[in-house]
Amino acid sequence: MQKETEIKLRVSRETLDALRDHPALKKRNKSGWQTHALFNRYFDTPARDLAKARVALRLRRDGEQFIQTLKSRGQSVAGLSERNEWDWYLDSDGLDFDKLTDDCWPASLADLDKSSLQPIFTTDFVRQRADIAWGRGKAKVMIEAALDLGKVVVEGREEEICELELELRQGEPDALLELAAELAADLPLMPCDISKAERGYRLFDADSYALALPLPQVDPAHSLDAVFAALAWQLLGSSQRLAEQYRFNGHWKLLEDWLRQLIDLRALLGSLGQAAPRASSRGLRETLDALLADWRPRLRAGQDDERVRQQAPKDFAEELQGTRWGRFSLDASRWLLNRGWCVGRTPRGERQGSAPLGKWLPRQLAEEAAELPLKRYQQQPEDLAEQLPRLERLLVWLRLARASLELPEADRLYGELSKLEALANRPLDEPTLAARVEQAKAVMTSKGWKALR
Repeated sequence: MQKETEIKLRVSRETLDALRDHPALKKRNKSGWQTHALFNRYFDTPARDLAKARVALRLRRDGEQFIQTLKSRGQSVAGLSERNEWDWYLDSDGLDFDKLTDDCWPASLADLDKSSLQPIFTTDFVRQRADIAWGRGKAKVMIEAALDLGKVVVEGREEEICELELELRQGEPDALLELAAELAADLPLMPCDISKAERGYRLFDADSYALALPLPQVDPAHSLDAVFAALAWQLLGSSQRLAEQYRFNGHWKLLEDWLRQLIDLRALLGSLGQAAPRASSRGLRETLDALLADWRPRLRAGQDDERVRQQAPKDFAEELQGTRWGRFSLDASRWLLNRGWCVGRTPRGERQGSAPLGKWLPRQLAEEAAELPLKRYQQQPEDLAEQLPRLERLLVWLRLARASLELPEADRLYGELSKLEALANRPLDEPTLAARVEQAKAVMTSKGWKALR
């Protein structure tokens, strides 16, 4: 068994051609580009038992060589994937069930009749691969770069494969992100951790693609630094998966959810005070602000205008044809991996970052609540939108960590504040103004709000 650490980047055909001669690859290319035609069959039971167990079983033909591979889903965070992989070189074109022993086979499938496994989809693509190597400080980095062009086929339906894979052979995971970020500075690259197997299953069932990473378990005893990193990784990774699925099917709700991840990530970045000096996150905040400035008005307009919703997939495709989304995704991943928010912290900031969440969060929410004059907005509801950043900072912590709070009726407070935020995003008219007044009152009279105040 070996551990596979890689990053996948969706590209266009034009970008795929340009990558071959990109200076960041060309100057480090130690092998030249080698071309292989790869044909793969993926196996599962009619009930998709392997997919449910989060493993993929593949038989590959590479020239005259047959390779049987079993992969576990492993960890995947913001496009950077770690998977366990077992490879067996075979003499013939057929599965060898004797290789699928308890050492690699999931315990949950111990009773599965392996003879029920059958081909369910194929991937047929041409891979151009090269060994990329360079010195990084005192360490050596070796990465296999693969340019893949082809298709995945399921019962007559197909989807194009057009991607760059960077797989770490030697060195630290940050080297993958560093190289990808260097490429994304010039070319439109979309971090996307959907595997070729997931593409096949998605053609069977579009809903089989998980849209969000699991929420991390938030413990009041964990440090603010640890909780912030876990939540930020989850938001960033989920935003990438939502972007991929919206690109795939254009469902409006996915675009709304994608924007929600960006709003939450921006609010999270702005909530840490001295634990995250503003200079440490300036570049990320500026890019997030630009994305929100472009996409928030579209989403607001689309709430009431079907034409805006129909136009949105084309607008999103244009976003992906630029470099902004890919650069932001990769820069944010590197920043989180390297704990970039800790750079330049004062001793007080260090104390805040290491403070238990259970002590820091109640104080933080109380400070935010004290600066939200709801009585004023009962008299001047037209001005409520100016408090959106504060509402979003309150909501992101209540959304993701309220279970760690000793706060009465925390769920109700979260719901009432969510309604107030939605009204703050609505265009001004008489019904909206009246609803803002009533909703501000509902928040103020909730037990959770009174406890914060």
